[in-house]
Amino acid sequence: MFVSTVLFSALLTAPVVADDTIKTERLEEVIVTSNSARQRIQNVQTGAEQLQLKDLTTSPQLFGENDIMRSIQLLPGIKAESDASSSFQVRGGTSAQNLILYDNAPVYNVGHLAGLFSTFNDDALGSATLYKGLLPAQYGGASSAVLDLTGRTGNKSGWHGGATVGLLSAKGTLEGPIVKDKASFLVTVRRTYMDMFLKLSDDFKNNTLYFYDVNAKLDWTVGKRDQLFLSFFTGYDRTAMEDMIDIRWHNLSSSLKWLHHFGEGSHSQTTLLYSGYKTDNGIDFLGLNLWLDGHIRQESLRQDFHFTLDKYLIDAGLQSTLINVKSAEWQFVTQHDKEQRRAWDNAFWLNTIIPIYPWMTVSAGLRVNAFSPLGGSLYYDIEPDGEIGWYYNYGKNEIVKTHVTWQPRASISIQPTEQTSVKIGYARTAQNIHALRNQNTSTPFDRYTMSSNIVKPEIADQVSIGLFAMTPSQSYDFSLETYYRKVKNVLDYRDGKSFSSEIEIERLVLPGEGKGYGFELAARKNHGRLTGWLAYTLSWSKTRIDGINGNRWYNANNDRRHDINIVAMYQLSKRWSLNAAWLFNTGQAFTAPSGKYQIEDNWIYYYAERNGYRAPDYHRLDVSAVWAKRYKRSTHEWCISIYNLYNHYNPFLINFEDSENGNKTRAVQYSLFGIVPSVAFNIKF
Repeated sequence: MFVSTVLFSALLTAPVVADDTIKTERLEEVIVTSNSARQRIQNVQTGAEQLQLKDLTTSPQLFGENDIMRSIQLLPGIKAESDASSSFQVRGGTSAQNLILYDNAPVYNVGHLAGLFSTFNDDALGSATLYKGLLPAQYGGASSAVLDLTGRTGNKSGWHGGATVGLLSAKGTLEGPIVKDKASFLVTVRRTYMDMFLKLSDDFKNNTLYFYDVNAKLDWTVGKRDQLFLSFFTGYDRTAMEDMIDIRWHNLSSSLKWLHHFGEGSHSQTTLLYSGYKTDNGIDFLGLNLWLDGHIRQESLRQDFHFTLDKYLIDAGLQSTLINVKSAEWQFVTQHDKEQRRAWDNAFWLNTIIPIYPWMTVSAGLRVNAFSPLGGSLYYDIEPDGEIGWYYNYGKNEIVKTHVTWQPRASISIQPTEQTSVKIGYARTAQNIHALRNQNTSTPFDRYTMSSNIVKPEIADQVSIGLFAMTPSQSYDFSLETYYRKVKNVLDYRDGKSFSSEIEIERLVLPGEGKGYGFELAARKNHGRLTGWLAYTLSWSKTRIDGINGNRWYNANNDRRHDINIVAMYQLSKRWSLNAAWLFNTGQAFTAPSGKYQIEDNWIYYYAERNGYRAPDYHRLDVSAVWAKRYKRSTHEWCISIYNLYNHYNPFLINFEDSENGNKTRAVQYSLFGIVPSVAFNIKF
């Protein structure tokens, strides 16, 4: 945690369910909102948000940068990790329990500059669907939620592009036909120029702070029934402070997809996937010299089938994946350690949607997953005190153990009238890649491990009931969903351990159980010059692990009781639109010392309760104004936004500091942002 604290303090802190088919249409930039009221009423899948990417520039954004991840955080049941995070938490789960797919390839770190910017360039996105735990059977690998993003395809008939210059970054887009009406391409590039500003300062001119990302997609219509897609994404970050800290992380994903149409709404989809995430960090501070890195690499073959048989919809498929995870490799002065393992993951699924009656529709499915850690690396047994009891040395590619999970899914939608519906859902989900945070939010210092001979898959069971209603004109709609979520094999740190205490990650953690429950209320106004929504979430998230907190239930790190989001968008005139978003949530639970004692000249903190304290409540108001004018061949936009209008310093980190003689200890709050004005200029042609 101290590394993140030093970095942010020095640079930024101030104390105080649609199928994946080809997207041929060109989408305008817009805010992430749910689909129409009628779709929310009729969709059989409870806990699903089908998102449209339009008018994203109308949502007030930090640094004037359009950001799908931060817009998602405004939806009911979704919570941001912090000011400095693009990640989100869903229904009592952590961001590490989410799966984010970009053209079917998983992306493991979704933040630039440690989360201040989203990894995803909105100009590259075509569609998005968020599943809040109740997943159709074709999705797996997450115990909390899945965000399924599809990259936008280029225009096959003409050339188009655009550019945006914001406060701290610039981006450009170009698309057009390779072979008119048959093949197209789209390329987006984004880079920050914060490092250029640093060079203007004598204090920070030797520091480095930048990121870039590139999205590219090729679309080729081979014939009347066949189409090929090649998608590529890469993102790179580097943050360095002279000779003290050098932090780098890198995302890379690619997919090759063959889509074959059988006719009458049926098709197959064959996809080759690669996904990689790597961190590389060096620190030389206060006499501490260390280097550490880690990675996740996945190679997959996936086959999907979608059949339309009269009024029935059937999805089936299978996927085989080779996974390589380096939990960590580090060097502390002269000590060098590494932990790296491989696994083979296989899954089969079948899901069907059946209209039983005109007023009742059922979605039911089953996913079967077989996860096999492979030999070639050391495995071991762990004694109750956390020491290694026995080593196992399996041969390369030898199956160490196979974890088989059966994951039933079901959802029922009852629509007594055209304007109302009741939805009931149940899903069991499993996750075999586990993240170990070094603090409450995702950072480049996170460590990952997989299910092994010791670590079991994280298995979540969730039940949800929802009531949905709309007015006859669809101008207003309302929803109320309640849920209960139980999770087995949750991992948390042993007392006294941190992410770098041992190279063997299984020595750091203990397994237990978690639960989350609550309800989500949303009211939306969909038509007129004034649109927007109000979302309120009341929730609980708790953990119990033998050996931690006296074996009692304790609040999870992400437990926040109340969460309120109010979003308003007003079309003032043909060219001007005004927008505002107000956020409030209860402060996060955290662990604070209950007392301290002195050994020789050192003061030692004593912790009596895990996460027994709360940070102050979080709230802020963001506003923006957008001016847009269409010319014959282009559209120009100016976006002026103010993040945290009334300059409220929200807690990012609470640190406990002793006086010089050690007799007194005080809690000091550190914040990332006060008021932040931004301006951005967009041009599209």
